[in-house]
Amino acid sequence: MYDLRISDMMKMQRALFELHKNEWSPMEAEYGKDFFLWMIEEIGESIEIIKKKGSSAIMNDKAVRKAFCEEMSDVLMYFNDILLRYSVSSEEISEAYVSKHSRNMGRDFSDEYKNMYTGEN
Repeated sequence: MYDLRISDMMKMQRALFELHKNEWSPMEAEYGKDFFLWMIEEIGESIEIIKKKGSSAIMNDKAVRKAFCEEMSDVLMYFNDILLRYSVSSEEISEAYVSKHSRNMGRDFSDEYKNMYTGEN
């Protein structure tokens, strides 16, 4: 059973890029926006499975679940391509994730959204 680290995924994406670097856009920041768009396309394909097959099928039908996981893997691959193009290290994104999680643990989301457009804090 696998449990990939962000650094592992980034290493795998670099290897895939090296294999196709003559056909793919360079590993440069100016191409990062293109990978955001492709990631969004993959998110849409994941949503399509939810819409067409439903949550129950994702949870109980092995073929549907496999397709859903493959689409979500594509999302992660493009996510890592974005990080690589903007030279964001696995340490940087990990630190940001942990920091954001810590802040979120202390937030009252219900209260924030209730007052979002009222001008109240």
